[in-house]
Amino acid sequence: MIRLEKTRFQMMGLWWAQIRAVIRLEMKKTFFARRGLWVYLLALAPVLIWTGHAVGTIMTRDRRLEIAAEHPLSKEALESIHQGMTLDAVQAKLGDPYARRIMRRRQHSREWLSYTDGDANYTFTFLDEELNGISKSQTYKCTISQDSLIYATVFQFFYLRLAIFFGCVGVFMNLFRGEMIDKSLHFYLLAPLRREVLVIGKYLAGLTATVVIFTASTALQLWVMWLHFDRAAIDPYLRGTGWHQAAAYLGVTALACLGYGSVFLAAGLLFRNPIIPAATVLLWESANLFLPAALKKISVIFYLQSLCPVVAPPDQDISGALALLVSSAEPTPPLLAIGGLVALTVVVLVAASIQARKLEINYGTD
Repeated sequence: MIRLEKTRFQMMGLWWAQIRAVIRLEMKKTFFARRGLWVYLLALAPVLIWTGHAVGTIMTRDRRLEIAAEHPLSKEALESIHQGMTLDAVQAKLGDPYARRIMRRRQHSREWLSYTDGDANYTFTFLDEELNGISKSQTYKCTISQDSLIYATVFQFFYLRLAIFFGCVGVFMNLFRGEMIDKSLHFYLLAPLRREVLVIGKYLAGLTATVVIFTASTALQLWVMWLHFDRAAIDPYLRGTGWHQAAAYLGVTALACLGYGSVFLAAGLLFRNPIIPAATVLLWESANLFLPAALKKISVIFYLQSLCPVVAPPDQDISGALALLVSSAEPTPPLLAIGGLVALTVVVLVAASIQARKLEINYGTD
């Protein structure tokens, strides 16, 4: 009995050593494969979006402060302007505008003068140098709560459903199918290596790569989103819910790679054409919004959305007919959602290992 236990322990040690060896071999191919470079572009796309938003916000803010410094005006002075005043009277009271536009047609002229107090823009319209129109618009100012809601929408409807989804398609389906295309899988199959060990090793290599790539992108997105806020605004937010939300987004990103990765690894073993399973899963995940509550729970995206710290608002432009089809279901508690995704991963990997035992290579047909 003792010898049997010792043998089992030695076998477990051998399997783990082989898994680590497979991971080492796969890491370079997974991170630097030419056919997978587009995965990095998918991961970086939201970073570029938030970088553009941050740069635009900073430039707008700096421009507004510059205008307010060059043309200091009080709200009371701007509010004292009334229709019927002449162009000269307005300029005598407010000074030169920061923007001016003139249009002349035949015997009439129209002129627009723009002023600001730093919080609102005022545009005065003159017809033949007499004020006949006043337009006031509030200057757009970003707030952390607004950007957090926008981030939740981008994260749930683009990053989870498209970027991570197709990133996992590109990485995990190529773990076996890519080797078949390169005619190199037989080197693994001829080695004294259990098929289950090969499946687990390749899966962990793909999981490591996708988690590193997409969690790094998530962290960069959050950092860039917070970049244009001053410390007086960002510090209370981080001490309140900010760090918790950041950790939740990173965890959801890793769990998305865990769940989708197992599904597409198995699909790469079962199907020669990756488009068919990828399209099928994409349609099912996309239709989750319209499925009955019972069917919603047979999907990865339902559990991922249950774990998101901020609920993204529904599309306001959705048509009335589609709005009637939208169904709601109570979010799954975090422990059950995480447990469900882990259980799904284990079941799919077991099925993939069983399929790998039957795997035979014929490069002429594959």
